[in-house]
Amino acid sequence: MTTYQLPHHRDKPFGAAGPIPGAWILDYIQDRSSDAATWLRDEQIHQRFVERYKEWLITTELNTWRGLDQFQHGVVMQGTTESFDKFYMANRDRRFRCFRGEYMYHQLTWRNHWPDQWAYIDEADLDSNDAVVISMPFSDTGNTHAMQYIVLEECERLGIPVLLDLAYFGICSGLDFNLDYECIQAVSFSLSKTFPVAHARIGMRLTRKDDDDPGFVNHKSGYVNRVACGLGIELMNRVSPDWVFTQYRDQQLEFCETLGVVPSQCVIFGLGDQAWSQYNRGTITNRLSFHRYLDTGQLPN
Repeated sequence: MTTYQLPHHRDKPFGAAGPIPGAWILDYIQDRSSDAATWLRDEQIHQRFVERYKEWLITTELNTWRGLDQFQHGVVMQGTTESFDKFYMANRDRRFRCFRGEYMYHQLTWRNHWPDQWAYIDEADLDSNDAVVISMPFSDTGNTHAMQYIVLEECERLGIPVLLDLAYFGICSGLDFNLDYECIQAVSFSLSKTFPVAHARIGMRLTRKDDDDPGFVNHKSGYVNRVACGLGIELMNRVSPDWVFTQYRDQQLEFCETLGVVPSQCVIFGLGDQAWSQYNRGTITNRLSFHRYLDTGQLPN
């Protein structure tokens, strides 16, 4: 078994990834805080949240969707993270697979709970007993992974279940979200990168089938975070999924030019060469996150 070093860069100026702390958004959330009691009493708010989220997704004019209408079953999730845990349990007897540079949560969980039952995709051929997780946009670049559709075709051929993590939808442009693969078992979403609401855990999972797993049971019984649902509806009503990218794209391009890095299709990232190797996450890419600085327009000294 390989011993995996899992890099993290939260202590560095351009490390980790997070939402842009826009002042107006924080002020707006403060203004709506008195609505929390109303949201808590609303027994149907989780149903409206899912329907509003699905409507919000297709209002993008900067990205395209294919196959989204095949995922008719939506439930409230605690960010994207809860949907990952549900996917792991549904496929607990399989070998888990992901690309290098993927969101660290997967590798940490598999290391701790399935240490002999996972591998990076480039370490071995895909097998019919695998289960695959892919972020789109990809966690290490903010772009579509170069191998994504090759892997999806192989998963389709072998009947391998796939979870697509779309946590960065809401800060990206120019992506073709093609979900038209039967192998895709679940698609997860979160507002934690679009808005500074990560600690509200506002997420949704879409699936083709209702298998009555704990996520469905909680949703059907209304045992969900109603405050998160209410806040999510308000924020999605306030701005489109293209707003953040459009608002901050010029600043991202300016930062990239100043630092000599390549702009990502996710507005918070720039991609550096070996001069930025201190930000390496296990691939040829060195990802810099500008989320702390885009609202002020000031890079750190």
